[in-house]
Amino acid sequence: MIQPVKIDPYGFREYDARWVYNKDINSEGIVNLGKGLGTQILKHTNKKNPRVVVGHDYRSYSKEIKSALKKGLVSTGCFVEDVGLALSPMVYFAQFNLESDAVAMVTASHNENGWTGVKMGIKKGLTHAPEEMKELKDITINEKFTTGKGQAKDIKNFQEIYKQNLIQKNKINKKIKAVVACGNGTAGIFAPDILRGIGCEVIELDCNLDWSFPKYNPNPEDLEMLHEISKAVKQNNADIGFGFDGDGDRVGVIDNKGNEIFSDKIGLLIARNLSSEHQNSKFIVDVKSTGLYSNDEVLNKNKCKAIYWKTGHSHIKRKVFNEKALAGFEKSGHFFFNRPLGYGYDDGINSAIQVCHLLDKQNKKMHEIIGELPITYQSPTMAPFCKDEEKYKVVDDIVQKIEKIKSNEEKIDGQKIKEILTVNGVRFSFEDGSWGLIRASSNKPSLVVVTESPKSDDRKKRIFEFIDNLLQETGKIGDYDQKL
Repeated sequence: MIQPVKIDPYGFREYDARWVYNKDINSEGIVNLGKGLGTQILKHTNKKNPRVVVGHDYRSYSKEIKSALKKGLVSTGCFVEDVGLALSPMVYFAQFNLESDAVAMVTASHNENGWTGVKMGIKKGLTHAPEEMKELKDITINEKFTTGKGQAKDIKNFQEIYKQNLIQKNKINKKIKAVVACGNGTAGIFAPDILRGIGCEVIELDCNLDWSFPKYNPNPEDLEMLHEISKAVKQNNADIGFGFDGDGDRVGVIDNKGNEIFSDKIGLLIARNLSSEHQNSKFIVDVKSTGLYSNDEVLNKNKCKAIYWKTGHSHIKRKVFNEKALAGFEKSGHFFFNRPLGYGYDDGINSAIQVCHLLDKQNKKMHEIIGELPITYQSPTMAPFCKDEEKYKVVDDIVQKIEKIKSNEEKIDGQKIKEILTVNGVRFSFEDGSWGLIRASSNKPSLVVVTESPKSDDRKKRIFEFIDNLLQETGKIGDYDQKL
């Protein structure tokens, strides 16, 4: 007997789809998602049999989910090309390499075990943004499906094609000793091989695949993962430490002293490094990123401009594309390199390679290079629980409160709010360059809170306390995943 379709509408997020498997969506729901996506691809490509590359991450149920998704896609007339076990950037690369019409990657990235999801895209190098997700949700939930005669085939050995593409054009001269940590996620069968291939000496940390994630989730924003990398860097006297997320599109970096470098600052170092060869370029950074971009002396000298934009790999990718920016950087570790450096999508391993080029070019250790940036005190990304159906309203209310504080010229910790940016939640900046951010998470039932101060660690903490008090007053906030 065919089970009834189960599919929670809240799983359609801003720029991908994510559910707890069997609780929020079942395999028939996934089939319908495939039918919805196939219908959408047919509409936007005007082809009877568009070619769709699919891949899956290493979770116990990902193959099963991919099989259901393929069934739905084929039923609409799509020709599915399955590259097998993959990273998201490998699937994005396959769209260029195989010249296919669309992509669908089965992954829940760094989300806890039990979660599943799909990252998808039609236009090369881009993934679905809110408009496409809204259309997909409407087609899928209301079952407005096209029917056709499709087919599916496996693409053999594509992992090696992807690896060699990155290795061949990125050889380095210096012998860089790198700790490569993958949190037992899918990047474990890619990152060590590629970094060895370009010339690094690699020390592997949790690179064997284990979908139960026995130590910690593969998430380079997770302090537990970063602490493990730090220990390994110090024990092995390594030059650098890299931590990759579950589907390999993000990277976290630890310097040779074992200190975590937030990805937005790595992005700034890379932007500086690129700006001398690519003057007058634009760089896109997300609203969680350091305030240092806005008035950086090296970027200014090379007539480069930084634009703050909405957090989310799909938003930044699209902004990089639309602005013809050279690169984009997210604090979460998504980096996007546009032509001539890349195809515009986020690839954690390519990002790590760019850091290796930075070290290869300069006769300095990583801690010395980062030491050239002005010091700021940054919080980690903190996520207090907030229901999906309430989180956007909570943020809207907070925006109004902060706008009122600014217009009344009230002081927070002795400082007036100088500027408010509301492209994504609210980022409010003070006269001394300190700032705080509150926004709704795009892929989990939570908010996102970040603070930074160029003045002191204390000041950073007091801005967090101000934000936390505002949030607690709403009565809609649960526990934080991590806190100052």
